[in-house]
Amino acid sequence: MTTDLKRLIRTIPDHPKAGIMFRDVTTLFGDAQGFKALIAQLTEPYRTAPIDAIAGIEARGFIMGGAMADKLGCGFIPIRKKGKLPWKVYAQEYQLEYGTDTVEMHQDALDRGRRILIVDDLIATGGTAEAAAKLILRAGGEIVGACFIIDLPELGGTKLLQQQGIAVRSLMQFEGH
Repeated sequence: MTTDLKRLIRTIPDHPKAGIMFRDVTTLFGDAQGFKALIAQLTEPYRTAPIDAIAGIEARGFIMGGAMADKLGCGFIPIRKKGKLPWKVYAQEYQLEYGTDTVEMHQDALDRGRRILIVDDLIATGGTAEAAAKLILRAGGEIVGACFIIDLPELGGTKLLQQQGIAVRSLMQFEGH
């Protein structure tokens, strides 16, 4: 039986502000068969790739990334919001629609030359994923690629990463914001 993952994603209109169609993947995570199918579909293309760690972006990237790391037999690196990690960090600021934000990674999260796959639930403008990539590169890692459940192609995030030589894979697309 094939699980229709797109059907398991709840859309919430006008959240967090008017005109935004929020794609809520927690309903997908809450469905046992859907979650199992999600992790299988995300990991399959990387099953034989040499990956040393999954870099999961807070917070939904932690859920997917941990399960993917287990399935692929590799490590996990948390990419967190500013001020959440307890050790020495690399920090990377990135642009939001109105202002900036910062993500951080422990400076000792990976050894030089380690092959890293970036994981998050959704790619929109690509700012967060690009910031995560910059952290990994600053630490000496090599980026295998970036994968997401959802791509919002109108916002250009996939193109942004691809222009930087990062292979991007998404399971589905939604139109709009």
